[in-house]
Amino acid sequence: MPMKPLAGLFLALACILGIASTGSVFELAYGDPDLGQQTTFWILGLSLPGTVAALLVAIRINKPA
Repeated sequence: MPMKPLAGLFLALACILGIASTGSVFELAYGDPDLGQQTTFWILGLSLPGTVAALLVAIRINKPA
């Protein structure tokens, strides 16, 4: 089954947000983050649920009727 373009867009967004959240976890775990601790916490706090939401939307859009 081919992927719908909008589902692909949300899947790409989920990948980017997943990379951002993973990077934020490593930045916080290894000491002094480049962007500062508060900014990195904000990035993690927004990208982690955003990853899950974008992935669920991509799955729902691409689900067959």
